Amino acid sequence: MPNYLPFDERRVSTEYQDMLRTIRDTGVRVTTKQGVDALAIAGHSMRFPMAHGAAVITERSIKGFAPKAIGELCAFINGARTLDEFRAFGCDWWDAWASESKCLSRGLEPGDLGPGSYGHAFANFTTNLDDPDDRGFDQLPHLIKKLQDLPDDRTAVMSPWIPQANHREAGVKSRNTIAPCHGWIHAMVFNGKLHVVHNQRSGDTPIGVPSNMVQYNALGLMIEHLTGYELVEYVHWIQYAHIYVNQLEQVDEILTREPRRLPTLKLTEAGRRVTDVHDFRGEHFEVLDYEPHPAIRNIPVLT
Repeated sequence: MPNYLPFDERRVSTEYQDMLRTIRDTGVRVTTKQGVDALAIAGHSMRFPMAHGAAVITERSIKGFAPKAIGELCAFINGARTLDEFRAFGCDWWDAWASESKCLSRGLEPGDLGPGSYGHAFANFTTNLDDPDDRGFDQLPHLIKKLQDLPDDRTAVMSPWIPQANHREAGVKSRNTIAPCHGWIHAMVFNGKLHVVHNQRSGDTPIGVPSNMVQYNALGLMIEHLTGYELVEYVHWIQYAHIYVNQLEQVDEILTREPRRLPTLKLTEAGRRVTDVHDFRGEHFEVLDYEPHPAIRNIPVLT
């Protein structure tokens, strides 16, 4: 487990609010395929030294959803790409992205996100998208093994992006119902300590990004547990960071709230017994020392 400082010795984190304020105040207004304009900036990073707490926002409570978000990541790690597979991991919010109309328009069975979606790319990375017998390459176990064997190699990298599955041009639809927005991972060991950088292609910062923060901070804890290298920093980089204009009222409310200290994210006793990355589940993680502001339940979600 990271060497967390006692809660009252942790410094207050403004990283998430700083990002929202930057987008709100300086973002470029852009049109989107969702039909609602957004304010967007090109590139923003948030840094979370683990001594001062995990990347779990306090501006609104997400305690009830955090284990579900981690469960979704566990589904990706195990290759899930259909609604039924997601539900087996407790993920019941993918229906809008795997509707019959979206799937059929891409030549997919209803409920299938498609080849090159998160789970397929994480666990079955392949350039042959049409061969059901091609199991591809399982990226995360290789990343962990590389850190164990060659911690100074600088190439412990994972990508969710299979280019031809996400190819788009006039009159051509991708092979996925949604292009991967997150999941580029670079894990590095400096002087025997683990740093995990998560690179996100596109981030809906009021809704999706808080879930992604806790997901990939949890992935850092998985890597720490399986390699033995203490996780000392989680970095979250977003290339296309945006706020939809119909979310601005809620963002304004978030920005009035006083920043607070970040909580502890740790493995449970059952989680510490896991020896294979595929065996982690959302319930293997717990959030402690969490003192957030109240939840905000009416932030618009765009699909």
